[in-house]
Amino acid sequence: RATTTTTMMLATGRPAGLRPRPRPLRAAAASSRSRTAPRCQAQTDAGRLAPCINLTAKALAHLEQLKAQKALNLAPGAETSAAANLLLRIGVKQGGCSGMSYFMDFETPEQVLDEDAVMELDGDMKLVCDPKSLLYLFGMELDYSDELIGGGFKFSNPNADTTCGCGKSFSV
Repeated sequence: RATTTTTMMLATGRPAGLRPRPRPLRAAAASSRSRTAPRCQAQTDAGRLAPCINLTAKALAHLEQLKAQKALNLAPGAETSAAANLLLRIGVKQGGCSGMSYFMDFETPEQVLDEDAVMELDGDMKLVCDPKSLLYLFGMELDYSDELIGGGFKFSNPNADTTCGCGKSFSV
């Protein structure tokens, strides 16, 4: 039985645990937001890159539908170009039944910060996560269920010690 190990790699190609070399500050770009963000993916033994957060096919399909609806609301009549530009932000915040809760929303590339990790998924879906949330979400799987009772997004987080009954909050 073969096992694979994963190491978090940033766009620079260095493992995430290593400190970057100090960069000289440029006066014009020091305080501006970047239009592109580092890509955060795990490198497997086979040399392929896998996202740090996994989505099942059902979750990805439902998110594609939601993304198209959001794009239609943002720019009526131009849903294909607007939808292609939207990214899914996923993260955690304080609150919820167990202490921390998940959040997801679509945003434009202009809202992505320099320190955010960007993961490329199947199709044209891109996932954005801030570094603090990524510590709690690394290795998580997001699934979707269309059941009438108990349906919706399901978070399977290996970093959570306990999860509340609703499945939308956790503690570590």
